[in-house]
Amino acid sequence: MRIGQMLGSGRSADVYELDELWVLRRYRDGLDATRELPVMSYLSASGYPVPRLGPQPPSAGPGDLVLQRLTGPTMLESLLNGGISGAEGSAVLARLLADLHTIPARVSPDPEDRILHLDLHPDNVMLTADGPVVIDWSNTEEGPPALDRAMSALILAQVAVAPDGPAADGARELLTALMPHLMAEGGIPAGRLADVAARRAANPTMSAAERALIGEAVTLVTALSR
Repeated sequence: MRIGQMLGSGRSADVYELDELWVLRRYRDGLDATRELPVMSYLSASGYPVPRLGPQPPSAGPGDLVLQRLTGPTMLESLLNGGISGAEGSAVLARLLADLHTIPARVSPDPEDRILHLDLHPDNVMLTADGPVVIDWSNTEEGPPALDRAMSALILAQVAVAPDGPAADGARELLTALMPHLMAEGGIPAGRLADVAARRAANPTMSAAERALIGEAVTLVTALSR
């Protein structure tokens, strides 16, 4: 497997060029990608828009995934450059969450459980010529859909309440437009919001400054839920 230039870098992983069709996403700090493989395969078979999985070579480590090379901006990039509006972005996010939550859990025996992304926000949606594709399934679990709705709302709220944050106004606009969609799908119970707030506080990739915004972000989501 010949690894080409780095195409992008996130909080916990780097993406490298393999060829015109495939990229290698490689986790840093020893994180394991193998748990994502069956989930993404299951979602793809269910018709949900995830990157196709490529052939995993024998030389691949546990932190490596060969994925379809996607062409297009992230939703975040498109929102920041005016390619789409907050209202348009909120409708796409809401549909992606709602569609995901129609897919039954793969292993959980609870009939109410669904596949959850638990990090679905504009930087994890690629806007390709064939439609939006959801990337980065490192946090995926099975559970109640309200947990996923709460997490997406809280992530946006943390950006919205950041003092002097360059994306704060846009995040608040997006969150405000998104909340009616989330409420129509079942809302965000206080208990689920508290759960995701605790998860965010324990997230090792977040800075102390980001964690300090969680309380204010919870207050904003609560206010918009009324």
